[in-house]
Amino acid sequence: MVHEFDGEKYARVSAHQKEWGARLIDELELRGDERVLDLGCGDGALTAELADRVPRGRVLGIDASEGMIEAARRHERGNLAFERMDINDLSFEGKFDVVFSNATLHWVKDHDALLANAYRSLVGGGGVRFNFAADGNCAHFFEVVREVMARDAYAGSFASFEWPWTMPSVGAYEALLQRFAFSRSRVWGENADRTFPDAEALIGWIDQPSLVPFLEHGEGADRGRFRDAVVERMLEETGVGDGTYFETFRRINVHAVR
Repeated sequence: MVHEFDGEKYARVSAHQKEWGARLIDELELRGDERVLDLGCGDGALTAELADRVPRGRVLGIDASEGMIEAARRHERGNLAFERMDINDLSFEGKFDVVFSNATLHWVKDHDALLANAYRSLVGGGGVRFNFAADGNCAHFFEVVREVMARDAYAGSFASFEWPWTMPSVGAYEALLQRFAFSRSRVWGENADRTFPDAEALIGWIDQPSLVPFLEHGEGADRGRFRDAVVERMLEETGVGDGTYFETFRRINVHAVR
């Protein structure tokens, strides 16, 4: 399922995603002439940074959300383009030196197809560099949202709800990656737990992107009441007592070379 996000709101509340992505870009050791594919480019800020690092190359950012692509296109320039495309529909053949993704691939259900498509997209010697959510991520949010979904007022709306994320363990992803013909690969975990400085910051993250898949269920006032119930419980569950709020963020890092 493709979820529709508000790219402008996401740009304002995604500081931690951008922190992770900036670090990934610093680790790439780019020459400056690479062709780069950014999977799940979001608002395009990190994609633009990639383009800065490859002035003699080209960068393509893709995202399935029209709202994200609208926000991203303000960054377009000579070596940087954006296209609305579902990651599941990748069909490139030997076109890129780097396939990059930050804080996106937990939204992809079929990682067998993802890795096959990423491998096929690479030139010989090209590599993938991914960072996405792992087992143990967002423990408070998942507990709270499941609790609220199960309440009598909302259970009927979620009877056919499909959980939107895939967050595997490092070991499981290592085993999956071994099924592909990368010449070398590495998978490792990362504890990126975060303390939000105030309630506004926590609520911004809850609204974009965390609650988006849930608010596609129900109608009108029910959506608003559901959202408010989740926010209320999250403030209770994650409050540290000094005006800050804590959530678990666990990441999988992937580096593999064709």
